[in-house]
Amino acid sequence: MINEDLIKKLSSDLISSIKTPKLTLKMAKEILEKAERKAESINVPVVIALVDDGGNLIAQHRMDNSILISIKVSFNKAYTALALKMSTERFNELVLPGKPLYGLENTGHGELCILGGGIPIVSNGNIIGAIGVSGGSIDEDIQIAQAALK
Repeated sequence: MINEDLIKKLSSDLISSIKTPKLTLKMAKEILEKAERKAESINVPVVIALVDDGGNLIAQHRMDNSILISIKVSFNKAYTALALKMSTERFNELVLPGKPLYGLENTGHGELCILGGGIPIVSNGNIIGAIGVSGGSIDEDIQIAQAALK
């Protein structure tokens, strides 16, 4: 007969070993620092937003002289990347007339953003959150977001 306590212990250990990693505040701060360093290196003041796997804001950082609208846009980029499990750059390509997601950007109560600069954060093959960068050109926002996740 198999010991029930042993089964419970093995089950608990198995569940613990397969839990999805979480985006922590410590990780978010490290990502913010990388993003800010990149933004400073190209002289572009931006706002950086990080959301967890539930779309909740974990951290947001506004650099001096960044534009006000970037506060909302950076969050929307991060939220969109998480919600759709793709970069906002890719989402933009898919919502053009004749493309499979045409019109989707008009749903979501204004939270979906088609501007590049939102990227899912992946750890061990799982999406654990997303970053959104706003304040530069689309190419600069993408470049900063990518650098932050390296």
